[in-house]
Formats: sequence, C-alpha cells, structure tokens
Amino acid sequence: MRDREAILAALRAGRPAGSQPAAAPAALDYSVLEEKRWEPLERITRLRKSMSAVKAEFLDAGPGDWPEAVVDFVRREPLANLLYGPHTTEGKALALAWPAQGPRLIPYDRPVEGFKQALFEDIAAGFTTTLGGIAETGGLLLAPGPCEPRLLSLVPPVHIALLRADRIFDTLCRAMRELGWNGALPANALVISGPSKTADIEQTLAYGVHGPKRLVVVLVH
Repeated sequence: MRDREAILAALRAGRPAGSQPAAAPAALDYSVLEEKRWEPLERITRLRKSMSAVKAEFLDAGPGDWPEAVVDFVRREPLANLLYGPHTTEGKALALAWPAQGPRLIPYDRPVEGFKQALFEDIAAGFTTTLGGIAETGGLLLAPGPCEPRLLSLVPPVHIALLRADRIFDTLCRAMRELGWNGALPANALVISGPSKTADIEQTLAYGVHGPKRLVVVLVH
C-alpha cells in the first residue's frame, strides 16, 4: 500500500463508528470591514501617513506630467539608469518622455538568464505600475507578470512605483473584491508598504537586505 493510502486508511480507522464528517464552516462575516470607508482625500492621507512612517517616499504628479516627474527624480538623485517594462501603457509613455541624453532607460524585455549579471550589479532603479493602494494599512498592490516581472520591483536598489490616487481602496478586503481576487487570486500578488528591511541581526534595523533600499511612490492626482 502506498504511503498516501496508508495515511488515509489510518485516519478513517480512527473516526468513531457512525460519526458524520465535520460540517462546512459558516459563511465569513465581512460587515466590520465593509464599514471602513473614507472620502478620497482621506484615503490618500491615510495611505501616505502609514507608508511614510516606514520610510516610503512620495512624488506628487499630474496625469499628464508624471513621466517628467520620474525623469526629474532620476536625474536629481542622480541614478545611472532605470529598468522598466516596455510593453505596458505607462512604460510606453515613460519611453516617449525620456531624454536622449542623461540616465539610461533600460527595457526589461528578455529572460533574466540573458542579463542576470547586469540586473544584479548594474541596474540602479526599477519602475513598475501598481493595481492600487490600501488606505487602511498603507501599501501598494502589485501583480507581477510577463510585462513587469517580479524581479523588476525586487532586485534594483530603488523601486519607483506609479500609483493613481483614484485607485486607492479603503481596505484590502475591498481591493480584493473590486479586483476580482475574491474569486481567484493572481499567480503572483504583492502588497508593498515600504523599502525592504530586517532586524534579524542583533535586532538592528537594516534596509535593503532582501530587496530595494528605497521605495518611491509617484502619486498621480
């Protein structure tokens, strides 16, 4: 008898005679979370306050000039280059606004095996879009995929993330419902609240150990 069948047989044997399978759990009550609602400006304030408290940085921009805000930030730091997803709508807008001279705009358009060394040693910053933010706790929602792979927000020392103010949800529960995640989660979903940090060594807080040292949110109003 295979191991699995042996385990199942032992479990069945241990059930009292005539006993019934456990009843299905009652439907979950989300009413408390549903009561948490804020006006748009309050959602921005709450998200910004919570994320700033854990060292996230913010750049404010308008719907038409956020690419220039990204360019100005990269030049001002200064950062040698910026890695981005060239196949997204936002990536195409960023490429159109990118100056011919100055920091390089590098497309993430090949398997990681083709430029692993450059990714881990030479890339200064990565740019991604977001699906939205969470006002209650502060955080950005990302669903990495072929157009914006997970390493784009994980490996570069600086992560620049684009967030539209009208996509800030009250709670994670509401975000999951509006994004359709209550039915099925995406293969890769992230909630990012700030730069990577750890206090594993001697309880000393250190940034950038497991990911970016800085998170810069470009907030589009």
